[in-house]
Amino acid sequence: MLFNSYGYAIFLPVVFLLYWFIARNNFRWQNIILLIASFIFYGLWDYRFLFLLAFSILLDYFTAIKIGNATTRAGKKKWLFISIFINLGFLVFFKYCNFFISSFADLLTSAGLQANTWTLKMILPIGISFYTFHGLSYIIDIYNDKAKPARNLVDYALFVSFFPLLVAGPIERATHLLPQVQNPRKFDAARAIDGLKQILWGVFKKIAVADVCAQFANEIFNSPNQSGSTLAIGAVFFAFQIYGDFSGYS
Repeated sequence: MLFNSYGYAIFLPVVFLLYWFIARNNFRWQNIILLIASFIFYGLWDYRFLFLLAFSILLDYFTAIKIGNATTRAGKKKWLFISIFINLGFLVFFKYCNFFISSFADLLTSAGLQANTWTLKMILPIGISFYTFHGLSYIIDIYNDKAKPARNLVDYALFVSFFPLLVAGPIERATHLLPQVQNPRKFDAARAIDGLKQILWGVFKKIAVADVCAQFANEIFNSPNQSGSTLAIGAVFFAFQIYGDFSGYS
């Protein structure tokens, strides 16, 4: 589900109404609603990705508790390395496995050796970089005593999987976002209006700036034998495309 899609235009108001007007007096229920919404949002991309997201959440949730309970620096470091190794292992596997296989095959071929290669037919899980580093930033903050381990699994799961941040970032530190998850919130009409304005401004940047510039940039770069001045114009369009994408989503 894209942020600038009709589906999201329906999804967001429904979540907003459930959050503020159905569970308005109980922030625990608000967290559950947001967590369910986040998993639905992520599952609509591909439900198979949910298992990897859930595994990452459980791994860092229990690892953080182990780090918090460890009485020695060596004990803390052991659990920190376990989390880093597993998290980065999954990230590297999904993002770079086929790249390393093909690169190694090319190296053997250039050396005059025959290479019988294979590749894995896999889809890169959407947002895996964001939620992996989201979890790692939390673990590192726990290790450095900048934050306390979350004891409520729903709170931590929401911190990692909060749908506005899940697939496009930015990566939030636990010291900033987690306290907001763990404490009651009150509805503020002025802030709600300001938030709506920022959402609409972000949609404008995505649709009117990024997507429009992408059309011109793609047309220029996909055409062979372009002049230097035309390529320079294409680079300008591409720069505004990247700005519109990142600024609009953030």
